[in-house]
Amino acid sequence: MVVDKVINNNLVRSHNEDGIEVLVIGCGLGFKKKSGDVIETSLIEKIYMIQDKKTSNQLIELLSSIPNEHIQTANAIVSYAKEALDCKINDSIYISLTDHLSYAIQRYEEGIHFKNALLWEIKKYYNKEYKVGLEALNIIEARLKIRLTEDEAGYIALHLVGASLKVGNVVESTDMLGMIQNILQIVKYQLNIEFDEESIHYERFLTHLKFFAQRVINNKELEDDNEALIKTIKKEYEREYKCATKIRAYIKLNYAKVLTDTELIYLTVHIKRIAMN
Repeated sequence: MVVDKVINNNLVRSHNEDGIEVLVIGCGLGFKKKSGDVIETSLIEKIYMIQDKKTSNQLIELLSSIPNEHIQTANAIVSYAKEALDCKINDSIYISLTDHLSYAIQRYEEGIHFKNALLWEIKKYYNKEYKVGLEALNIIEARLKIRLTEDEAGYIALHLVGASLKVGNVVESTDMLGMIQNILQIVKYQLNIEFDEESIHYERFLTHLKFFAQRVINNKELEDDNEALIKTIKKEYEREYKCATKIRAYIKLNYAKVLTDTELIYLTVHIKRIAMN
């Protein structure tokens, strides 16, 4: 393969022998390289097949902003998961898991810990994915010298479930789609923002809303368990919290379900992230 474009020292755009666009990552792969130069095979750590321009842009944005060691660790986890799980995993996992892992490490370094209120259900209903999540903790520790909590094993399992998720019945799928679309409109109106639908930040928010909609429809809302965190988030993210209360009112009116304070806090945190980008 040859370099089509250098993204940064560790990432280049290229094409394979079939002419399909790919992103190639490796430590120092793009250093002092220019278009037309041959890519050194020994430096290649991962080749990402590009299915469309949107995916390409999201991957470039993500891989350009996250430390290389985080990317390598996420890739190692995905490789292990593909061997351990007897199902097809969508390549979207490379975006969602890498993004989640880097954010989890950032939270670890800042001393912020989110308890996984669905951990028991994950262990029970997604046990194979949960066991992969536990092994992922070992991979992270071996590579990055930090030990994330069991709650993170649950979050990793959820990402694996999401990447292999089968579409449910038509009614459930329609309800989820309508809920997500209406929540996006509420956030846009309340915060007076426009989403960049090509960005990784939008994709991240959309992923959270998909899991949120599933929990609401399946009556699996997060249970309240951290009053101190709830009080802190209400105070620090007042504007975003008010937006989340609008979503709670919408859910109650249209689905006759009342969101817990913890569910509201998680919404607030994700709204804050999308509002910053």
